[in-house]
Amino acid sequence: MLPARRNNQNWLPDFFNDFFDNPWMDRPKATAPAINVIETAEGYDLELAAPGMTKEDFSIHIDEQGDLVINMEKKVENKEEGRKGHYLRREFSYTKFQQTMLLPDDAEREGIAAKVENGVLTVNIPKVRKPQVDETRKVIEIQ
Repeated sequence: MLPARRNNQNWLPDFFNDFFDNPWMDRPKATAPAINVIETAEGYDLELAAPGMTKEDFSIHIDEQGDLVINMEKKVENKEEGRKGHYLRREFSYTKFQQTMLLPDDAEREGIAAKVENGVLTVNIPKVRKPQVDETRKVIEIQ
């Protein structure tokens, strides 16, 4: 049995969560792609697992709040056209996913790039370059 979650402020939602969050109660199978976030000295790389997806299946944009929004949508219809008769089996597949990522303050929003390769969407978010400070000149002359 799973440990119960309790919230003393409002018991009703937790009661239902505890009731439906049991091993004997099946939940709908909702899956989201795995996302890796890697930070380097130059920027951030997001890796999103997307097997079978192409670049046409993705839409990436910056929303009004300045957050990165990744949309993925793929609809597949396997039809057998040209055959006489009626369908005994017809398969549809539909996948839709949206993820909003808060960008760090040092992200250069204009330089964001993305590519899909071998079933992985990679989004590169460069960091804002800070101006180089000349540390050799530490003494300031007074004129």
